[in-house]
Amino acid sequence: MERTVFLNSSKLDFDNQLDFLPLKEICTFTKYDDSSHKEILERVKNQNIIITKELPLTKDLIEQFPPSVKLICEAGTGYNNIDIEAAANKRITVCNVPSYSTEAVAQLTITFILNLSSTMILQQNMIKQNNFCNFTDRLQVPHFEVNNKTLGVIGTGSIGQQVIKIARVLGMNILAYNRTRKKYDDPNIKSVSLDELLIESDFISIHCPLTPNTKHLIDQNKLQLMKPTAFIINTSRGPIIKETDLIEALQRGTIAGAALDVQDPEPPELNNPLFTMDNVILTPHIGWKCFESRQRLIHLLAKNISSYINGNPINVVG
Repeated sequence: MERTVFLNSSKLDFDNQLDFLPLKEICTFTKYDDSSHKEILERVKNQNIIITKELPLTKDLIEQFPPSVKLICEAGTGYNNIDIEAAANKRITVCNVPSYSTEAVAQLTITFILNLSSTMILQQNMIKQNNFCNFTDRLQVPHFEVNNKTLGVIGTGSIGQQVIKIARVLGMNILAYNRTRKKYDDPNIKSVSLDELLIESDFISIHCPLTPNTKHLIDQNKLQLMKPTAFIINTSRGPIIKETDLIEALQRGTIAGAALDVQDPEPPELNNPLFTMDNVILTPHIGWKCFESRQRLIHLLAKNISSYINGNPINVVG
């Protein structure tokens, strides 16, 4: 059986609730909670398959991998933590798991939209501060329906498409931006340029991967295109938004607010201004962390490995 090592399983199984049996059934499986740079090189000896979860595998590391290593499985969608070129030079196949958390991330995105539309977080904060004027006087915060509002979706892969599906049920109009324009049967979904999306949307949700082309895709110039009443949501990767520019836009009222499940860096510095802003919702990259999503990921990792062993690799990214 192929020898497989999971170098940082606690990143995935942080609550010790996951069942790794699907992997144990198809390979000789070893897992470690975490691995340092030095430990990685020791632990990949005589291994055929490596599993990582957002663990940096740099060119320097990969170049030192033994010839036995033939496959790297990223336990997730994003694989910017792996030097794909270095792996290719070593003839190591790299694959990811692109769809394990589609439903969970899409649900979180819609949760953000509904919370932003009702200023829910600010209302709860007011109660904690013993400010009950929303109850005793009149509603002091914005509160509006999302039907007939425009949602701009940046990146229309599986998660983006699921967000669009739910948003349409809520009666939202959709502007979609992708590297290549797509045609949609629904007249309420329109493929547009990035600038057009930013100018016209009431909510903007990011679902594209982090690449050299998408790093700081949303910067000061792009934020200035948005409506002052618009909100931006990021459940993809933190560096897609230039965070310093976003903070300035939020402080100046260039845009109405933001909901961020991802930051740059992660975790953010505890003195980050985003933590204290009333028009910001922050969550600690929870989109993929539902139990169901993580257990599904184990099964899909096993499917990736089994397919590779049988000579038909899937979800290959490098």
